[in-house]
Amino acid sequence: QLQLVESGGGLVQPGGSLRLSCAASGDTVDYYVLGWFRQAPGKEREGVSSINSRGSATIYADSVKGRFTISRDNAKNMVYLQMNNLLTEDTGLYYCAARNLTFLSMTLLPTLYATWGQGIQVTVSS
Repeated sequence: QLQLVESGGGLVQPGGSLRLSCAASGDTVDYYVLGWFRQAPGKEREGVSSINSRGSATIYADSVKGRFTISRDNAKNMVYLQMNNLLTEDTGLYYCAARNLTFLSMTLLPTLYATWGQGIQVTVSS
């Protein structure tokens, strides 16, 4: 059974950068669509980015386009989120997630993802 664990969060000043990592275990991620999501206090969970199984296609929320980059290394069973030019509104709990193998399309809808990590805090503050 696939399991996901995030790392790399923390406190950063506005304009700074962070790289989140998500390590998969229990199964190979080669055939999974993967995504990153975030949830701010008092708000619903929202999709940040998604990547197809080969890493050849990606999608982003409008709020992070040009600042965030999703990538994956199937050989290492890892997915990453490089976050640059961070804003205070990027603060939240960040999750990586995987769709069921049946589904091949990328999406930013949290309800369409089956497996989730425990989440990691990202705080952008001066």
